Amino acid sequence: MEYILLHLPQALVVLGLILLAIEVLVLGFSTFVLFFVGLGTIITGILMALGVMPATMLNALLATAIISTIVALISWQPMKRLQNKGEVHQVSNGMIGEQFTLSEDLLVGKTINHRYSGIDWKVKANEPLSAGTEVKIKAMQVGLLTVEPVI
Repeated sequence: MEYILLHLPQALVVLGLILLAIEVLVLGFSTFVLFFVGLGTIITGILMALGVMPATMLNALLATAIISTIVALISWQPMKRLQNKGEVHQVSNGMIGEQFTLSEDLLVGKTINHRYSGIDWKVKANEPLSAGTEVKIKAMQVGLLTVEPVI
């Protein structure tokens, strides 16, 4: 313990780096608490090493708490947007491009039922299609096929 107190600025920087590594590598940047505390600890260690504040345990705890809070208040919203940013993309599978014949008229904004591959699907289109039209699957969602006429 005496060794750590003699080298408190360096110990704080190392502890901050360990907290950042745990946050990013183990938790996958899912919580920001260890990130903010790690940054606060690193900044406190650097300030103590530069002689801006005395290297005491009380100063280390207070400065880490204050700096972590300031960092959290400043960067909470940008970090939250970063975490919630997701990509939406259509997954390609073997059904996209498959063709079948409509058994009834399909109007825009309406759906019809079609049994395909042993499952009853809702079918929709972006243009009106009459019964007997050969269509191909353009996109799919859970229980819903979007089709277009085969040209």
